[in-house]
Amino acid sequence: MNDTRNLNNPPDELVQEILTGMKRVAVVGLSAKEDRASHGIARFLVGQGLEVVGVNPMLKEDVFGIKVYDSLADVPGPIDVVDVFRRSETVPPVVDEAIAMKTDVIWMQEDVVHEESAAKARAAGIVVIQDRCLYKEWLRLMNG
Repeated sequence: MNDTRNLNNPPDELVQEILTGMKRVAVVGLSAKEDRASHGIARFLVGQGLEVVGVNPMLKEDVFGIKVYDSLADVPGPIDVVDVFRRSETVPPVVDEAIAMKTDVIWMQEDVVHEESAAKARAAGIVVIQDRCLYKEWLRLMNG
């Protein structure tokens, strides 16, 4: 990871703790298309025994058994990790909803960075990971 930007991502030990401890993940931007990363990662997480919910207002039915909601605010119950598969400029309202629901972690996938929203989430006590693939981090930290 030779990223020259300082994204204030947590150390590997904390990331590994998050991956080990998470039970319920919201995939924001879940796609019904099997070739999309959000679809593959949701399927992987389900395969790991995690509860996964999707967030995508364009989808009107479940995706391989995953319940899909119009917004993060519509998801009932607590969420451990909000995994964001959206363009960086669409992150602020997602972060606002994640703060309101008091999630533990906001995870922005590769190429998703919004430092202002990340700082706001951190100020609310939420761990923020930016520009990292949850699946790649799982393989790197959990299978070693």
